[in-house]
Amino acid sequence: MKFLFDLFPVILFFIVYKIADGHQDAAHALAVQYMGGLISGGNVAPDQAPIMLASAVGIVATILQILYLLARGRKVDGMLWLSLGVIVVTGGATIYFHDENFIKWKPTILYWAFALALFVAQIGFRNNLMRKVMEAQIKLPDAVWAKVGYAWMTFFAAIGVLNLIMAFVVFKGNTGAWVNFKLFGITGIFFAFIVVQTLMLSKYIEMDDQEQPQGHGKGDA
Repeated sequence: MKFLFDLFPVILFFIVYKIADGHQDAAHALAVQYMGGLISGGNVAPDQAPIMLASAVGIVATILQILYLLARGRKVDGMLWLSLGVIVVTGGATIYFHDENFIKWKPTILYWAFALALFVAQIGFRNNLMRKVMEAQIKLPDAVWAKVGYAWMTFFAAIGVLNLIMAFVVFKGNTGAWVNFKLFGITGIFFAFIVVQTLMLSKYIEMDDQEQPQGHGKGDA
């Protein structure tokens, strides 16, 4: 459920884009009617409306995520606040300038920010953020935790670069294909990375289980 909650804005972005792209005239009318005051010049081409509507929905969905957590009395983690800031800036620029290139930078900026935060915390402050997130589920030697931190730094930096390659080289001029990659491609890569990392760390999980002392039954002295 948390995974779906985290993906909520991305899924809505995908759905709205696909619906709007399949009904460009209706999407254009909606964009002009409800977003005209936010658009430079007040009007857009029909083929620009889908990405603008999807960007607006992505912003609203992220705001709703935060409001939901606050209403439940839960802590809003820094990553979600950062995600809100990035999508407001890139999505807002996409809407105002009716230019899809701004929103295409959003995943890269976000992932590079994650990589930088991990790097500064681990190198500058000796604070391994991945250890803080994962330590409740797995116990690892200090040296291995350091490698886990570096692995996630590298992963976030690399996936940020990959997004730029897919958006501006491989799928240049094909926003629909990039939107597909944003949901299915990046999510699939995350799953693959987590699976590989879990397999690599499994020996430590097994060792931890084997080192647990045997419990005594109720009738033991």
